Amino acid sequence: MTGSTPFRKRVFRKSGGPADTQEAAATDPETGPAAPGGSAYGTTVVPSDTAEAVPPAVTAEEGSRGRPGARRLQAVRNGVRKGGETARAAALYITDRIIENAPRVPVRDLATLRAQFPGLGPDQLADKLIAGACNATSTVGAGIGAAAMLPVPPAMPAELAAEITGVAVIELKLVAELHEVYGQRPQGGLKDRSLAYLTAWTEERGIDLTKPTTMNVALGGQMKRELRQQIMKRMFRNLPNLMPFMVGAAVGAVMNRRDTRKLAEKVRTDLRTRAVAWDALPALPPLEQPSQPLPGALRAALEGPEPGKQD
Repeated sequence: MTGSTPFRKRVFRKSGGPADTQEAAATDPETGPAAPGGSAYGTTVVPSDTAEAVPPAVTAEEGSRGRPGARRLQAVRNGVRKGGETARAAALYITDRIIENAPRVPVRDLATLRAQFPGLGPDQLADKLIAGACNATSTVGAGIGAAAMLPVPPAMPAELAAEITGVAVIELKLVAELHEVYGQRPQGGLKDRSLAYLTAWTEERGIDLTKPTTMNVALGGQMKRELRQQIMKRMFRNLPNLMPFMVGAAVGAVMNRRDTRKLAEKVRTDLRTRAVAWDALPALPPLEQPSQPLPGALRAALEGPEPGKQD
């Protein structure tokens, strides 16, 4: 054929070279100048041997979403986040209830205690009070554990909140009366003393009347934060109390008794170092009683096994 180059003189190029790329850009029917809407400039042709090495971004993303391990990990993260938010909300609710009930806890003054337990010294009277409070909190733990004998998941947060609130009321009364026994009544009215006792319960120590900084009566952000942390610890410690088939009842009774005694010993050890002999105490006015009584369930938990009547 006229004008054609014989096959013996044709130059063979390596596949994928620059010349092939330029030729493909100029003659390809899809992108070449002859194609409608095509352009001879700004077009890049990827060689066929390297196109498959780079997977599309959509395919890689779908592959990561389709892995079962990634889905399980994301589900665990979501569950942990939701569980943490629920625990914080429960702690805030219980904190508000305890702060609300603190001024409503009835406290016996020293004269009343000595009349009820005649012939006892400070340490013997403190032993009676601690034994009675331990029995009361043990009863609360056993009652909540018995209520959870057949577990009902929606009711468990309410049962846990009821137990922590009831135990807190009993221990607040114990802390306040230990201060009376050792002659360390805080200054101020009913509200000021209640907040001082609440601080002592939160920090698990006695109040030092010579250091006003130990009485956080302002109920500021720091005190609320410490109280919330204390309640969070109680919540996690009390989770075994909700075990089914009466196991939680036994566990709750033992754990509440142990925790109350540990708290009482810490407070009493602190108060003993600053105790004032009864003969050296000035004449103290009787303690005013709360104008609002506690709710029925808390009052029953507080008055159930009369504190101090147990051996």
